[in-house]
Amino acid sequence: MKIRTVIAPTERGLMIKNKTIVDILPAGVYWQLPMPDSCIRVVSIEQARCNDSQVLTLVKTNPALAERYFIVADLSDTEAGVVYQDDKLVDILPPAGTAMYWRGLVETRVEPVDTSEVLGVDPQLVRTIGRTGAIAKRAGELGAMLGVDVQQKQVGFLYDNGVRVAMLEPGYYLYWKFNRKLTAKVMNTRMVLTEVSGQEILTKDRVSLRLNLSAIYQIADPVLAEDSLSNIDEYVYRELQLALRRAVGGQTLDQLLIDKAALDEAITADVTDRLAQAGLALQSVGVKDVILPGDMKDILNQVVAAEKSAQANNIRRREETAATRSLLNTAKLMADNPVLVRLKELEALEKVTGNIDRITVFGGMEGVMTDLVKIAES
Repeated sequence: MKIRTVIAPTERGLMIKNKTIVDILPAGVYWQLPMPDSCIRVVSIEQARCNDSQVLTLVKTNPALAERYFIVADLSDTEAGVVYQDDKLVDILPPAGTAMYWRGLVETRVEPVDTSEVLGVDPQLVRTIGRTGAIAKRAGELGAMLGVDVQQKQVGFLYDNGVRVAMLEPGYYLYWKFNRKLTAKVMNTRMVLTEVSGQEILTKDRVSLRLNLSAIYQIADPVLAEDSLSNIDEYVYRELQLALRRAVGGQTLDQLLIDKAALDEAITADVTDRLAQAGLALQSVGVKDVILPGDMKDILNQVVAAEKSAQANNIRRREETAATRSLLNTAKLMADNPVLVRLKELEALEKVTGNIDRITVFGGMEGVMTDLVKIAES
């Protein structure tokens, strides 16, 4: 009695004899006499990639049959495979592997890439893969590619086995990682604010001060900075800290309090060249706070109070001297000019009459004008 086998359009039949595939049957109806060492095994081809271990052996046992029904990707040790189905990117294959795809339902092609010759992924492929998505995830699982995202005001560096091989402008890049040890570093070239706070420093006259410093810098030469420094922020902080100590230690307290701008200028002059040698540009420096200890504050307040009191006394003495000198000049004028004396008498009379309600005068108007107020000569 024959055995009937139906193979749908989305299936293929594997004719197996003595545990070996001897033929592959397309869609149709097949009759076969039952034989202990022969059978037809039906498999689906809806998933284009074939992972059947028995089928994969066809590449070596029957390459002609494999070529007729499969797209075969046999990659060398340095080749990666980019898989397209119906012109859509669907997979990335690692080197030194073999993959088989059924012919028929979809049009599959595998583009090999020699990763020993090509470092960067083709820009069109970069746009297709993108930063996220199934293929990006697949590439990450395989360790196939290194993605480097360089934003505006940033510079990227690409290293292969610790050797810098590229400097990257803003953009998104993918690089083949197979058979390589790739790393990347992104450096920010924007202006950076750094704070040096709570520095306890002795002045030249041995007064302890607490100072806070603020500075702005940016990377002027990214290559020089990358080659010179392992930690840019730490280097800048240390240079500013030491420059602040040198500047404060070389001045007395009075000098610091009188001209704080000179302190900023001294620190700027000290640090600018040092940072420039490491590829950095200092934009500005400013000492924000100069904090005195409590007892020193009291002493300075007493000094200021004494200085202001002395200034007030000097002003009072000057005013008193000026007033006395004015009186002396007036007296001299009055001694030489009787009319002026009479005018002064009349002014005094006006003031007197303005402050009283009633005046009793003897002698009539003449008594009022001559006897009521009289400036006696001394």
